[in-house]
Amino acid sequence: MRYLSTRGEPARRRFSDILLEGLAPDGGLYLPEHYPQVDAATLARWRRIYHEHGYAELAFEILSLYIDDIPADDLRALLRRTYTAEVFGTGEIVPLRHLENGLWLEALSNGPTLAFKDMAMQLLGQLFEYELARRGETLNILGATSGDTGSAAEYAMRGKRGIRVFMLSPHGRMSPFQQAQMYSLQDPNIHNLAIEGVFDDCQDIVKAVSADLEFKRRHRIGTVNSINWARLLAQVVYYVAGWIQATERDDERVSFTVPSGNFGNVCAGHIARMMGLPIEHLVVATNENDVLDEFFRTGVYRVRGSADTYETSSPSMDISKASNFERFVFDLLGRDAEATRRLFAEELARHGRFDLSAHPAFPRAREAFGFASGRSTHAHRLATIRDVWQRHAMLIDPHTADGVKVAREHLQPGVPMIVLETALPIKFAATIVEAIGREPERPARFAGIEALPKRVQVLPADVERVKACIVAACRD
Repeated sequence: MRYLSTRGEPARRRFSDILLEGLAPDGGLYLPEHYPQVDAATLARWRRIYHEHGYAELAFEILSLYIDDIPADDLRALLRRTYTAEVFGTGEIVPLRHLENGLWLEALSNGPTLAFKDMAMQLLGQLFEYELARRGETLNILGATSGDTGSAAEYAMRGKRGIRVFMLSPHGRMSPFQQAQMYSLQDPNIHNLAIEGVFDDCQDIVKAVSADLEFKRRHRIGTVNSINWARLLAQVVYYVAGWIQATERDDERVSFTVPSGNFGNVCAGHIARMMGLPIEHLVVATNENDVLDEFFRTGVYRVRGSADTYETSSPSMDISKASNFERFVFDLLGRDAEATRRLFAEELARHGRFDLSAHPAFPRAREAFGFASGRSTHAHRLATIRDVWQRHAMLIDPHTADGVKVAREHLQPGVPMIVLETALPIKFAATIVEAIGREPERPARFAGIEALPKRVQVLPADVERVKACIVAACRD
């Protein structure tokens, strides 16, 4: 399997190369040259493997289709070390819970940092350490987080040989619990940089550093954001596991609703659907920062500036530049790399928007690719959290509440709707108290985490200042 850039860079790369690279040299994102196709017999075999051998073996079956430069025995061992009941709290790894009338929740937040990002990040830590040891190299990981990516990455990479992590987060815009999870880590290979701005400022800095090819190569810069293909690939597995649990026959279709700001989580669903997983609809649920909902309704992709990016009670989705969206647009336009480059490298840079409403490909977003969307507000989140708690004795976090609210608007008779859980409620305690009048349960290992000493550096939204921090840490 070889990988190409969405912007047409001619080289084709192997998995292990793009694992460590992140963005392509031309600023594009990597995708496989083709999506492997699975038939009914393969789906039946995957169903049997999941029920008889578990999640790690299912993950091996799927990832093997995309990774052919890591020996099979080594890849299987990495997956077995990653997806364990000890790490994820249950042998099912991603159990499905029925909510109501064909509406299901897929539990993705039982990992070390209580968020769905652990599902991919725990594997990424294993893959990075394996590949760096194989090459005898080191890696400086540069990432941006709006809440959960940062802690998931840091917990996965802490203490890993040959790896430093530099994680950018928007200063003061994450929940106290999220900040404490990251900033309380004292591991010398973990560097927290709080940027004075919003998440998009952090993401822009990561992309700018990655675009400086000389600096990137000299300082061995990689990324753990969902621009890294390995992140998305790992997430494909839980779509398959969700489908298996919600169906009995191999021709049964399901839909997924995915709370999304950066388009990474739902992009994994797009990949699963392109492979042949029987997915009816992929419903994108946004909060007040509704860039993605606006596109799927109107065909206009319009990013917002920092001043127009709302600070909401589902802060991990306070994003107005969906970096993974480029992968979907590339497929939507028939894998036309030049058209994709023009939209993302030129139109967005000049005008902050592009308009596909009159493009003949735009109707295919719904008709051929199954996408739909919806929007949720703070009032909706509170009402949904309260309703699910009162009627089902189940407590959900604000992002998952965005998903449930939008999913209820897109239910179809006879088609199970699976909402992907985003995080456990304790990460957003203030909103839970506002909704139901009580604190959510806190795992014992996180007792008093907000009071722990913090290790974080506050910086302006300046690319050169971030580069200087990386250089200084590499000298130590």
